[in-house]
Amino acid sequence: MTVEAEAGRLRTEADEPGWEVDPDDEWGVAVITTVGRQLKLRREAVGIRAAEFGTAVGYGEDMVYKIEGGKRIPRQEYLIKADEVLRAGGLIAATWEDVKKVRYPKKVRDLAQMEAKAVELQLYDPLNIHGLLQTPEYTRGLLLMRRPAYSEEEVERFIAARVARKAVFERDPAPEISFVLEEWTLRRPLGGRAVLRRQLEHLLEAGQLRNVELQVMPMDREEHAGLAGGIEVLKFEDGSAVGRSPVVANGRPVSEPRQLRILDLRYGIIRAQALTPRESTAFIEQLLGET
Repeated sequence: MTVEAEAGRLRTEADEPGWEVDPDDEWGVAVITTVGRQLKLRREAVGIRAAEFGTAVGYGEDMVYKIEGGKRIPRQEYLIKADEVLRAGGLIAATWEDVKKVRYPKKVRDLAQMEAKAVELQLYDPLNIHGLLQTPEYTRGLLLMRRPAYSEEEVERFIAARVARKAVFERDPAPEISFVLEEWTLRRPLGGRAVLRRQLEHLLEAGQLRNVELQVMPMDREEHAGLAGGIEVLKFEDGSAVGRSPVVANGRPVSEPRQLRILDLRYGIIRAQALTPRESTAFIEQLLGET
């Protein structure tokens, strides 16, 4: 039982924001509803009331009903404790394998699925170091800047989701990945100087991968084709592609050739205006020495 439960206070929705089920996420709703039904059937089969069960696992009765009703995503600790209380022999705890596949927001899962299939990725973020290149510490520093503030639970959930996307670097065969980074994002010490140093070191490590090219856009450039917003283009083995940028279709994913040509053109110009990969490596090394 958790320390909070031992102290007599049971967890409520206020303690775990960000674990609601998105009603538009059909797959997520189906998985969480099925897991919730299993929990309810098992609890009723052993004759434990919801309030009594909630006390045993450290959660309020209302949270128990919402999890069983498929309205809330159960945390792994909840499922493990429920398995013990209901003497399920590991069957309930094992449902975490299904739950963890839908615990991230649908848009994050959709993006990760597309990245997992792409053979080429062209990525430019004008505001921050791209998510695929962020260390967990940098991601935390970035998320803590958000206003209104995220809860600690939400921060941890978003960090886990971003880390999970990095599986794209471990694929075999590996996709070709191109990043363009803004100099000012490499100088901003989110989370402190030590976090920035580790982030710069990580960029140098990523840049050594044969399938990864990093380019830095210096702040002293008099021409810049990326001022209208970020660009993301994913290309697939069958020749199709999908892109996204605030300058096209208000940031919605697009696959129409004319719109993709605009994104390809803008990204190509941005790369031409940035430092070469070798120059960029030397530049990041210089920044690291100054940090």
